[in-house]
Amino acid sequence: MKNLRKKIYIALALGVTASVVACAYDLPEVVRELPKTAQKVDVIDTLAPSVVLKHVGALHTPEDFQRIKTKLAAQDITILAGWNKLIANSHAQAGYVANPVEKLIRGGSSAEEPEPDNYGRAFNDVAAAYQLALRWKISGDENYAKSAVAILNAWAATCKKISGDSNTALAGGIYGFQFAVAGELLRDYSGWKQEDFTAYKKWMKDVFYSLNMAFLNTHWGTCDSHYWANWDLANLASVMAIGILTDNRSIYNFAVDYLQRGKGNGNWFKAINYVFDGDNTGLAQIQESGRDQGHATLCIALMGHIAQMAWNQGDDFYGLDNNRFLKACEYTAKYNVAKLTVPFHEYTRKWAANCAQTEVHTQISDNARGTERPMWTGPYYHYTKIKKQTATYTQMGMSQTYPEGGGGDYGPNSGGYDQLGFGTLMYTVD
Repeated sequence: MKNLRKKIYIALALGVTASVVACAYDLPEVVRELPKTAQKVDVIDTLAPSVVLKHVGALHTPEDFQRIKTKLAAQDITILAGWNKLIANSHAQAGYVANPVEKLIRGGSSAEEPEPDNYGRAFNDVAAAYQLALRWKISGDENYAKSAVAILNAWAATCKKISGDSNTALAGGIYGFQFAVAGELLRDYSGWKQEDFTAYKKWMKDVFYSLNMAFLNTHWGTCDSHYWANWDLANLASVMAIGILTDNRSIYNFAVDYLQRGKGNGNWFKAINYVFDGDNTGLAQIQESGRDQGHATLCIALMGHIAQMAWNQGDDFYGLDNNRFLKACEYTAKYNVAKLTVPFHEYTRKWAANCAQTEVHTQISDNARGTERPMWTGPYYHYTKIKKQTATYTQMGMSQTYPEGGGGDYGPNSGGYDQLGFGTLMYTVD
């Protein structure tokens, strides 16, 4: 959605520094245990800023890669299918050449930015960096790591800012998250010079994190409920990933706190805005369910990434509020994959500068019904294998997209690159 706001809000977004916004929340020191699979999770507390973050690949841990190597050696059919999907992707080839831009534009040809969009160059290159990092981690062939690092270094050396209308927030969120994950996967590659890695982390904070925080703190001068959930979620995913990449728990804490207490629609309890009971127990509605299914499924994809990053840090968003996210997955898959009827709870969205306008959704939208995204495998295996829950419709979604691919496998437009993908390879567990 394009929402052309006054130029002052875009200027604000691009002018806020990371050092200022990092202190937006003064979070208390608390002590809590790591999540237990059977534990009821009512709240996820933040830890003291001095508590070191875990550098385990953000989304994928050393244990994950060892499991995959072992299964590939044993010619496991499922893992082999996922691996073949990865190595067939044109982005995952050694020698891939980056195509960075000085000014990353999303929301161009507008009053705020007369030049046209060029963000396709970012989503293609970061997809390549991620896929090449996976190939290196699994195969051990340094040629893939060298190509991935070359992509990241080229962007950090070239790209100075993100420009456009309000849609800069989507570029800052989606690509910020993906660039941070790629960087985290490659942080232990000995061929990445320390000075280059340091420059990369600074670039992530200066270009992406500052924009993420400006958006989350101002919503471009609109009321907190104006922007749909996916806008907040994309920026929260970026903040969380950048916090991990840059060893900054205060940044990470901001995301954990906002996801539970934030005023915008990225709040976990607003993004999943209604949990059903009675005959519909086990289902939960997405804030964008009455808007269209393209964005409703995007919310699921983003929340899956957030939950996985947090899980690897010891924070259980999968289990929060009695597995609220599982119920949202089941609801969304039941409607989009199984093509079955689902209930709908009336939802009123307040928007504009002072929440002066409203729109009422009385039924689920069939716009873009059946949207396919590579997003189901991670939630399915976490809930069924780790939490021992039933995920009937989520399993159907996983089967529909088997084996899951990534950027480049789902069309040339941005929607095909909104999620990193390759869940069949990366998340399948016994």
